[in-house]
Amino acid sequence: MLEEITGGNRAVVDSLIPLVYDELHQVAHMQLRKERKSHTLNATALVHEAYFKLVDQTKVNWQNRAHFFAIASQAMRRILINYAQQHKAQKRGGENSVITFIDENVKRETRPEELIALDEALDRLKLISERQSRIIEYWFFVGLNHEEISEVLDVSVPTVRRDWRLARAWLSRELKRNF
Repeated sequence: MLEEITGGNRAVVDSLIPLVYDELHQVAHMQLRKERKSHTLNATALVHEAYFKLVDQTKVNWQNRAHFFAIASQAMRRILINYAQQHKAQKRGGENSVITFIDENVKRETRPEELIALDEALDRLKLISERQSRIIEYWFFVGLNHEEISEVLDVSVPTVRRDWRLARAWLSRELKRNF
């Protein structure tokens, strides 16, 4: 099915979404965990927004299921970043938590400014090492483990672990500069 999507077969896209909807919803729910109560974006809306972005992905050469979910998560990340930027522009300061990152079972709410700073830092990291940037993105925004990330990126698990440690240290240093 993924090969046919690459060819632009819209009917296949429409038949694929019901098969993966529940898993996409879980990814969206994970990304939206611990939102502030007045947050207007819910998991269903995030999945639907991501769907519209995925439909336009005719230039992607879909490799496998994990690759599909990685691209879906990138679409969700973009939506959340845009939402955070709009929210920040509308409401400066105050109690405006947007998203919770789960890092080794430690939950932490993140304000829009922090989410935007993370996004900008990931963009800078991408200039240094695109693979390390993707590893961080897949870990934080998708919730993929090291084995799944290695499958998506087609590298060994030890390589993912090494890049994870390096990227995490680099990001930590970069984010401390902002906050």
